[in-house]
Amino acid sequence: MAINIVYLWKDRKRYFGMPISFTRYALSEDRLFISVGLLSIKDDEVLLYRVRDIDTSRTLWQRIFGVGTVTVMSSDKSMPNLVLKNIKDPVRIKELIHEQVEEMKIRRRVRVGEIMGTDLGDDDTDDLMDDELN
Repeated sequence: MAINIVYLWKDRKRYFGMPISFTRYALSEDRLFISVGLLSIKDDEVLLYRVRDIDTSRTLWQRIFGVGTVTVMSSDKSMPNLVLKNIKDPVRIKELIHEQVEEMKIRRRVRVGEIMGTDLGDDDTDDLMDDELN
């Protein structure tokens, strides 16, 4: 049975600006994927509604070769930090991930307590959300 995942973005870890590695990254509507390896492959993913923060960085060498690093911090226990290293156009990719994260949180109606990793009651969560809105 073939599973068809529609990817919004795909890239590979780059060396000297060229995608010549065996580390692959992909973004779907609801997940961020990393696949590492040639003969033995390790796949991992982060559900986007669990993403807490997204950062970008570009060293001098990365800027020279037109790449950068996007770091995704999540509440995922198996992969709390997913690093997309040496990808092309990191600022655009950060924004693309951010848009998908927000969309998934709205779709799943994620509560503040679920994002922060706390176990608040519904009343406490509503108070927190009211405070954020005001």
